[in-house]
Amino acid sequence: MISAQDVKKLRDMTNAGMMDCKQALTEADGDLEKAIEILRKKGQKLSLKRAEREAKEGVVIALVSEDQKRGIVIRLSSETDFVSKNEDFIQLTKDFAQLALENFPASREELLGLKFNGISIGEKVVEQVGVIGEKIELSDYEKLEADLVVPYVHMGYRAGVIVGLNKEGEQVEEAGKNLAMQVAAMKPVAVDQEDVDQSIVEKEIEIGMEQARREGKPEQMLEKIAKGKLGKFFKESTLLGQAYVKDSSLSVRDYLKSVGDGVAVTGFRHVALG
Repeated sequence: MISAQDVKKLRDMTNAGMMDCKQALTEADGDLEKAIEILRKKGQKLSLKRAEREAKEGVVIALVSEDQKRGIVIRLSSETDFVSKNEDFIQLTKDFAQLALENFPASREELLGLKFNGISIGEKVVEQVGVIGEKIELSDYEKLEADLVVPYVHMGYRAGVIVGLNKEGEQVEEAGKNLAMQVAAMKPVAVDQEDVDQSIVEKEIEIGMEQARREGKPEQMLEKIAKGKLGKFFKESTLLGQAYVKDSSLSVRDYLKSVGDGVAVTGFRHVALG
């Protein structure tokens, strides 16, 4: 006989529905550990069943270490904002983020293998699929090390940014916050043009050539015209080349010069919903 007390205990441990808990306990002959495993397996089936669904909502958290030398950004995705706005879901993302910061794993796969309350983060995510009833995934994990790492989380946990700088100090930290907000708003693809991935450059040249072709330009001139347009792309799509959002008369490069001699961005990471 499965008692109401056992059902409540299992529900408190897993957040699963009352009927799901009762069925799992019945199937497990009252064994709590077996019942939890049954619920996880249910989650695995549901995860596979919903694998094609898109998880465009979720929670993004950015954290830095106490000494501000390391930072991480993670995204726990869901299908609906009904789930992502739930306090338990937000807290779970924060717990995962704290584990990521403390352990600083090399990859998302390593992060999923970290232990969380006796099981791995990956197993916990699968468990939550069964509990919540929609596709849940830890879809993004980024990390950064620098002399100073500054975090920014956009309103409603919809985006997270970490910016690395080569110097410390209050003014530099304030600049880091401003630049993190710049990244969230303007979505640069790299710090400077030298850092832009070659595949992106090649794609921009290809787009520029096609535009010139449609404009009726001579075939032998297409590549030269396309490369000429790269300057505009670098200005709009690299952090240092962009107009500074708080003062459009300045580029971000010029703004950094005003912060202090030799202050430079060493890198940034940006994770957003969508």
